[in-house]
Amino acid sequence: MRSLHLEKKGLRGLAIAESFRQNSTKSVLAGVVMRRDFVIDGFVFGGATLEGDDATDSILKMYDDLQRPDISYVLISGLIVSMYNIIDIKKLSDKLKIPIIGVSYHNSTGIEDSLKHHFPDSFESKLDEYEKLGQREKITLNTSHDVYVRKEGCTLNEVKHLLDDLTLHGSIPEPIRISQILAKTLLEKGLSF
Repeated sequence: MRSLHLEKKGLRGLAIAESFRQNSTKSVLAGVVMRRDFVIDGFVFGGATLEGDDATDSILKMYDDLQRPDISYVLISGLIVSMYNIIDIKKLSDKLKIPIIGVSYHNSTGIEDSLKHHFPDSFESKLDEYEKLGQREKITLNTSHDVYVRKEGCTLNEVKHLLDDLTLHGSIPEPIRISQILAKTLLEKGLSF
């Protein structure tokens, strides 16, 4: 496992966000490689099936497509994407051997009831995936906004330091903000992956 070298100005991370329409079958995943000094260093794209189980493998493929051994961490906007397509943060960390950080922006009491409603036949397996994520931890950023994180391969203190460095205003780290804009733009243009 490679650790976060927070002292490096050129520390590179891959930030991933999604966009989808309710009536679609797939979402657009956009990835931005950005250095800690906000220099954009690459893009990658993928897709995930709405209500599916393929988001984790899609992110692994996106990482492989980049062919970038200099990426030091992956930052994901939410670990439950594309209508309950749950990202296996532990699998990502085990395969990529770098820290993985999932960030969300609102406190939540959980999604158990929604899973029961949406997946009456496969509720148990979805619930197992969800429970494997563990509890989210709250961080108050230097911008005075709260975020909620799940992490593998790094400490909460390292995550706070990194997110403080990457968040210029509000609660959304800049690399995730760029990947969100990119995913939304690609979706609006009708592109799919």
